[in-house]
Amino acid sequence: MAEEKLPTRAEDFSEWYNQLVVRSDMADYAPVRGCMVVKPYGWALWENICSWLDTEFKKTGHVNAAFPTLIPMSFFEKEKEHVEGFAPELAVVTHGGGSELEEKLAVRPTSETIIGHMYSKWVKSWRDLPLLIVQWGSVMRWELRTKLFLRTAEFYWHEGHTAHVSEEEAKEEMYRILDIYERFCLEEAAIPVLKGTKSETERFAGAQITTSIEAMMWDKRALQSGTSHYFGDNFAKAFEIQFLNKDNKLTYAQTTSWAISSRIIGAMIMVHGDDNGLVLPPRLAPIQVVVVPIFKNDAEKEKVMEVADRLFSELKAAGVRVKFDDRDNVSSGFKFNDWEMRGVPVRVEIGPKDVEKGTVALARRDKPGKEGKTFVSQEGLAETVQNLLTDVQASLLKRATEYRDANIHNVENYEDLKKVVQDGWALSYWCESTECEKKVKEEAKATTRNIPFNQPEGEGKCVVCGKPSKRKVYFAKAY
Repeated sequence: MAEEKLPTRAEDFSEWYNQLVVRSDMADYAPVRGCMVVKPYGWALWENICSWLDTEFKKTGHVNAAFPTLIPMSFFEKEKEHVEGFAPELAVVTHGGGSELEEKLAVRPTSETIIGHMYSKWVKSWRDLPLLIVQWGSVMRWELRTKLFLRTAEFYWHEGHTAHVSEEEAKEEMYRILDIYERFCLEEAAIPVLKGTKSETERFAGAQITTSIEAMMWDKRALQSGTSHYFGDNFAKAFEIQFLNKDNKLTYAQTTSWAISSRIIGAMIMVHGDDNGLVLPPRLAPIQVVVVPIFKNDAEKEKVMEVADRLFSELKAAGVRVKFDDRDNVSSGFKFNDWEMRGVPVRVEIGPKDVEKGTVALARRDKPGKEGKTFVSQEGLAETVQNLLTDVQASLLKRATEYRDANIHNVENYEDLKKVVQDGWALSYWCESTECEKKVKEEAKATTRNIPFNQPEGEGKCVVCGKPSKRKVYFAKAY
């Protein structure tokens, strides 16, 4: 399978993606429509993502807990906007144990309602706040159009839910988490993202403010890669989350929620992948380095394997996530293609001549072919490889950033906007009316991605209607 060519990204980006996810051993299609099986290689990548995020959350005082998968339907009806937003996506359990249930149960699409119910029991005094809880698991949203990792009926995520004594404290939490998400994308996933506020139409159901990080994929579509929401007292009032403040007055808590899901894996595939397969950022790659011994006969094998095994052990001892490919039933060429398909950042090749010379060949995944291959000494290989991994990580971020910036255009009139969003992003002044937003969505098939925090000084004119405007927004087609 590894020797079969993928469709190129230019030929059919969607099919390239679909095939790559399966052929790289990341995931497979489940028997239930719209669901996926995350295979060990894909799950190892997800574990690395979760590990970094979990560490950062704990640094800021967050703790982990678990809440039920099944939620009473009556809970969703307590917050009007929330139920309206999620009603079309709910999977509902009507029977259990062979009998019809007295109350229907929703399979968790998100946990604001059940957590709100529990917080109302736990929060009684200002001394109980802030309450900073994260849940890790899966949720179910009955998506009609699905794509592995990007949009599936069941997907994996963490969801943070916090309660605070004041609006100021809750908003501070919202922005703190968004900053963590941005840093994760830049430092770990090598994905440049743009921070901003969602429009009223695009914000999370029940939220007063939704902030997001947005990333550009290789096909120039946008992908919402993480969100952080401020609810004010909307959910607190719906679920009676009240506490006695320092003045001994009964007050509603201010709440937030936030999440990054397994769609970030899809983002990494679409941002970094090439026509040969995955290209994984070294800091998250399940396998950072693969050692491939090359030989033609038993005599060569004995010499090569001895040195290859020693180098493998040195790399492992240095903390590198390394794989030793000692398969003898496939060719070296097959192995190279196989590991390229899986996106391993660095390949160490060692053959009989390398043994004699005391060298190895290093092939970096982000630069296929001769451009990315160098010959280095076996001495100090661990340090050499670690430096190369750092360079690959930086190179991926630089390349993705340059690509994104080259495909974002400042647009001042509506006709140009309609053209630009067919193959890029538009950054334009917008009056923030739902009418103008709807017009762009209907006529250009593009949506507002977010209103960036960093805005130009002065005032402009709405790109759609020409009315005065003080803020710009990103318009793009999106997943």
